[in-house]
Order: sequence, then structure tokens, then C-alpha cells
Amino acid sequence: MNNGEEHPMTSTVNAADLAPTTYAWEIRATGLKVRAGRKRMAVDGLDLSLGTGVHGLLGPNGAGKTTLIRALATVLRPAEGTLELLGESTGTMGEHRALRRRIGYLPQEFGYYKRFTVREFVEYMAWLKEVPKADIPGAVQRAVERVGLADRADDRMKSLSGGMVRRVGIAQAIVNDPSILLLDEPTVGLDPAQRLRFRELLQELATDACVVVSTHLVEDVAAACTDVVLFAEGRLVFQGPPDELASVGGPEHPGDSPLERGYSAMLLGSGQGKASW
Repeated sequence: MNNGEEHPMTSTVNAADLAPTTYAWEIRATGLKVRAGRKRMAVDGLDLSLGTGVHGLLGPNGAGKTTLIRALATVLRPAEGTLELLGESTGTMGEHRALRRRIGYLPQEFGYYKRFTVREFVEYMAWLKEVPKADIPGAVQRAVERVGLADRADDRMKSLSGGMVRRVGIAQAIVNDPSILLLDEPTVGLDPAQRLRFRELLQELATDACVVVSTHLVEDVAAACTDVVLFAEGRLVFQGPPDELASVGGPEHPGDSPLERGYSAMLLGSGQGKASW
């Protein structure tokens, strides 16, 4: 029961948490190849280094964005090359339990028990991520508040709108205060006001985390991201700040904004600008 007094939240700290940071980049890929299915190489020879900040992952459908996100989440194993997350190689067959405790991941679609309340679902995900038991209630409350669902925390998941379910997905991704946060199409179903709040949240989280956001919405990248990673046919086409990408485009390139025209220009230069529906 809360009597109006604030009590400091205690947490269990292990030796790994106290160890100094020894890696140069939160995410580092060299010659990375990852298959989608048995045959298609969806990520094909990627060299990429990402540090603290918000990185917008852009690219046409089929570019390999989701496959890359899944590899970064340690769901998929590299076929060739190297991938290091927080200084640890993901190329071995180990389970990477300690590493996964430091990663937050929102896939395009995620499963949940419809009879769970919002709080129960986020608590369950915190338990799976091995958040210390004593910390779970506070971590869950903080995550739910950050996505604007504190007033719906005790509602069942089946009663929520699609946009609210997406916000619950974001809450479970951040409940463990991850060092790497991977979000695949996180703004699907969010209304304009919610997207604005989401951009603010990204900037808050990125002060001490590496945030990778895969999206089709160029305006979200322009507003929230410090870095753009443009991906086509499994290969890196461009990496740099949004302003630099915007400067590449001209009036002859398709798009409603300088950034969209820069995006189109880079895809045309890579041979991907004329992709059909």
C-alpha cells in the first residue's frame, strides 16, 4: 500500500553489470550474411557499426530489414561473417542468455494471451527477460506509463485497439531498460499524437541505448533519428544523418519531402528505384 512515501527501488547487481564497457560499438557487423529461409540470402555481406542513438532502418519491401532485425535480436544466426552485440559474438551456438537480458525487441507481430491484462503481459515478459523479481513491479509500471497506458494497465489485452496493443509491445520491449532496443515497424496503428509521443520516447531512450527502428515512414526517421541506415537487396546503400540523405535528392526524384527525394535518389543509384508494387 502506498502511504505517500517514496521508497528507493533496490535491484540485484552482478559482476557483469559492474564490469567496464570494453566494446567500441553496441552493434558491429562485418561481412554479415543472414538467410531468410533455407535459400535466400536476405542480408548479403553487410558491414555496419552502430552506437548510442536512434538509427532509422529504411528500405523497400523485401530489402532484408526484418531479417537483419531478427539477427540483431539473436533470433537468426549469421550464415557468414561476424556480428557482435555489446562486444559479444553471436556466431556461436550458445543461447546468449546474458546478452538477451540487455536487448529489447518488438517484432512486426508478437503473440500474447488475450486474457492477460496489460500489466500481466508486461510482467510476464519482464520475468522472461530475467528482470530481478523485486524490480519487476516498478519496471512494469514505468514501462506502461512511458507508453501512455497507465490507465489501461488492468484491462485485458483482448479489449485493446490495434494501436494500444502496439504500445503494449513497445512497453514489453523497454521493460528491462535494454542497452540495445530493436523495433520493427513500431508505429503501425498509432495515431498522429501517439507517433509524436513515440518519437519523444525514442529520443529519451537513446541517451544511453542503441535504438534501431525499422520503418517505412520517412517522416518518423526525419523527426526522431540521428542516423539513417538505408538498406536494399540485403546490402547497405547509405548510412549517415538525415540531413545528408536529404541533400542527395533533387526535384526530379519522387517524394513529398527532401528526405523522401534523397531516399528515392539513393535507391535509383543502387538500381532499386523502379521496384514495382
